Amino acid sequence: MTSVASERLSTNGPRLVFIHGFTQTRESWRPIATRFADSHEVVLVDAPYHGESQDVDVAFESASNLISTVIDGGICIGYSMGGRLALLAALNQPAMVKALVLVSATPGIADPNERQTRREADDMLASEIERNGTNAFLKKWLAQPMFEHLQPTEADLQSRRDNSPHSLARSLRTCGTGNQESLWNRLAELTIPILIICGEDDRKFTEIAIRMNAALPQAQLEVIEGAGHSPHLEQPESFIARLEQWLAEVRG
Repeated sequence: MTSVASERLSTNGPRLVFIHGFTQTRESWRPIATRFADSHEVVLVDAPYHGESQDVDVAFESASNLISTVIDGGICIGYSMGGRLALLAALNQPAMVKALVLVSATPGIADPNERQTRREADDMLASEIERNGTNAFLKKWLAQPMFEHLQPTEADLQSRRDNSPHSLARSLRTCGTGNQESLWNRLAELTIPILIICGEDDRKFTEIAIRMNAALPQAQLEVIEGAGHSPHLEQPESFIARLEQWLAEVRG
């Protein structure tokens, strides 16, 4: 049976599963995840097409199902692409997800025409990765305005470079936002606790976060100052403090 690569850092309490974003690997979450290792069972995941899961070639819904088997009744923290995978896992496999933390994530694109446009753009971007290679693509990708506050560590950059052009291209063509069915009309189904986190300077995803917060029955929104699209990497102490407080509330 196909499965995604994962790593358990500790076994000290409730299960926390961390899922990274596009171009990353499980290494991106390690500095933050280790801060919870004394009080939680911490699991890091390599999403399909990334890290040690580069050979896992599945469509978005199947990728989400694979993620749900790792969550296995725990709390899932997903960033960007990882948040989209976690959100669908909670909707399709509700018994597998106790609670969610969605970091700079979206339920997808509701308008079919806009979704098609995004799908075409993702396909063009995938072709660019295949043509120019991972290193050249990463320079362009991380130069986007939404990452202007991000200063990747050398370890994070190296883990991103380990992703092959082929696997990143396949990720865009199968798990990109344009290839995902919109989940906006299903958000009311989720009655589990959900923490939504976004960076104040990431205007697009702040607007999405506000809309999601209004649509989800048990959501809480945290906007982190001085951060863009990667608030957990740009303002880690603020992120950790807010996550710790929310986890304490969820545990009661």
